[in-house]
Amino acid sequence: MCIHPSHLHKYSTNRYSLQEVMRINSAVGQTEEVMVDVRTPEGKTMTAAAATHPVGSALRIAPGFIASATEDVSGIETTVRANYLPDKGRYFVTEVNNRSTRAGVEINNVALRQVAVQQILQAATPHCITMTLDDEDDPTSKWIPLSQLTTVEGRIIPPWMAEQVTRRGSSDERMDVIELLYGAAALSGQPPVKAIQLELGVPHRTASDWVKKARAAGRLEGMSYIVGRQADG
Repeated sequence: MCIHPSHLHKYSTNRYSLQEVMRINSAVGQTEEVMVDVRTPEGKTMTAAAATHPVGSALRIAPGFIASATEDVSGIETTVRANYLPDKGRYFVTEVNNRSTRAGVEINNVALRQVAVQQILQAATPHCITMTLDDEDDPTSKWIPLSQLTTVEGRIIPPWMAEQVTRRGSSDERMDVIELLYGAAALSGQPPVKAIQLELGVPHRTASDWVKKARAAGRLEGMSYIVGRQADG
């Protein structure tokens, strides 16, 4: 996913600029609730180079991916194949395969109840969204997966950034982050308003208002969430 680079440099912590945070986090990797292996549809490791499809105001996503995760208790490995469908504005799961990784473990109805396809999709999506700190139109710009933005478990953006966004008033910087969070949620079929609420610690009404402003500004093109698919409140 890509946020306007002219705005990102304005964010800072007491010690690090956002660029420095990105480099540090890229080196240490990200801790996720679901340990997922994400690959291109051809089976190659997912990298920023695979994110070629533009969405939002300045975002790039991979057109499709394969993600695998193993459930600790059952030992069942689940592999999900998903493709981005423009008319749905999200990744659409087209195939799910399961296999046992332990001797004596049978793939049956009880075991399959432990399989969480939606969680795998949600964990994989940030690896398929890229952003850049450079000029997005420059062919030499470095694009970075959203999964490298924070090392905090269960979070998309660093807590310090969330705190600054909620205190800045109406601004392009805030819209950058709303675009980022909306994309991460909507593309994986999650309620984006709820995701923004939890990530930024703001009321539902505030999160909903920011989403409306972002959409009116053309920030959410190609990404959508149909109310009713899951509760968004």
